[in-house]
Amino acid sequence: MIVRDVVVVGDVMLDVVVKPLVDVAPTSDTPSRVRLSRGGAAANTAELLTRAGHHVTYVGACGTDVAAQLFEDALRVAGVDLALQRVESASGVVVAVVDADGQRAMMTDRGANSRLELAHVLRQLERPFDHLHVSGYTLLDPSTLEVARGALVRARELGRSTSVDVCSVAPLMAMTPAAFLKAADGVGTLFANEEEALALSGGTDIDAALERLGPDFDEVVITQGESGARVRRDGVDFEASSKSDFVVDTTGAGDAATGAYLATRLYDGTIDQALEAAMSAASLVVGGLGSRGQSKI
Repeated sequence: MIVRDVVVVGDVMLDVVVKPLVDVAPTSDTPSRVRLSRGGAAANTAELLTRAGHHVTYVGACGTDVAAQLFEDALRVAGVDLALQRVESASGVVVAVVDADGQRAMMTDRGANSRLELAHVLRQLERPFDHLHVSGYTLLDPSTLEVARGALVRARELGRSTSVDVCSVAPLMAMTPAAFLKAADGVGTLFANEEEALALSGGTDIDAALERLGPDFDEVVITQGESGARVRRDGVDFEASSKSDFVVDTTGAGDAATGAYLATRLYDGTIDQALEAAMSAASLVVGGLGSRGQSKI
């Protein structure tokens, strides 16, 4: 297998994950499980790529605070190289509140992530690399839309493969699906969950979403939670079942699936092999609390 050099552009985030153990008391204390960890959807993907053996450089923007230091330390321990732009702003923080079914609502402060500059990203693309993966959050933020688009254009000019993960449906709808598809024009592989795919395509089911999105990308990968995942490439459909039988928290499951899938494909693995790896990675994450599944409760 040939190890690839991958550049990942994404957020620098601190994750605060909260799972109430009883009904929330609006004006008082609520016993909860709370976990603090390195966040960032694309960082989760970068870590999976690194674990699989690829060489990953993570590109983003952060402040000079404790949140940034925690993020940087965690990724370095995982073996990821970092090229972080330091700005005078608080680093990003997201608070995820997890319900009894493992679904979550996220309160996000993007902080320094909105200050990422195209010049900083393009400098990283001057070095040899094989693949560029861009977080949808970078495309969805009006402040960094041109940064993401400029990086993807440059990668294509250099003849490198590219991928984008949609990441979040609410900012997608705020941006509009049409604008997102325009910004992602020419991207090789699109990753989305079912809700994002339906919103992006305007379809009423996954078959319709694949039919609409298939012609715009070389490969469309749609995760469906407990229903597994679907892929379309060159008009041919592939699918895999979920391997998760115990769900504590779905935070980061899609990121893990993206990383494992992409890692396998970059090794020239088949789509079926990539789907198998993706479902295995996602099952490990949903069994624990937090985006990396680090704490079972």
